[in-house]
Amino acid sequence: MLDREGPVPIYKQVAELVRDQIERGVLKAGDPVPSEATLEKDYEIARTTARRVARELREQGLAYTIQGEGTFVGQPGTPRSPRKTPIYQKIAGEVIERIQKGEVAPNRAIPGEKVMMRQYGVAKVTVRQAVAYLRDQGWVFTVPYRGTYVTDPEKWPINQGS
Repeated sequence: MLDREGPVPIYKQVAELVRDQIERGVLKAGDPVPSEATLEKDYEIARTTARRVARELREQGLAYTIQGEGTFVGQPGTPRSPRKTPIYQKIAGEVIERIQKGEVAPNRAIPGEKVMMRQYGVAKVTVRQAVAYLRDQGWVFTVPYRGTYVTDPEKWPINQGS
């Protein structure tokens, strides 16, 4: 699908494929553009190349980026398509399930940022939102330069899970 030996840069080729999805209505105004991690995996490209795809789409006036949330089809200010649950909350929910099942024991570290970025195909900021959410809910605590650990069960939120 991509001509890796030709004169057209890979990021421009991928941007053209995304543009085609927009023109065919597969991606509509307000929809999220595939994330850098998704582009990286689907097209076997480097993260920096995926980042250039988003920049190219912005320069063509096809998309806009909101820091920490992603890149969306349309002009800045275009209402975004509603997402049922923010992705960081879905990630946090899966971590909570693993804690409740005993897969990650109290006082043991949850998976690190890089592991979760790879596992869920999201940016570092999304993983950090998920961890902050878990911390705010009382499921985990963070030790600087060491990691994030599961809290003792007596400190878990009582309205969750049971």
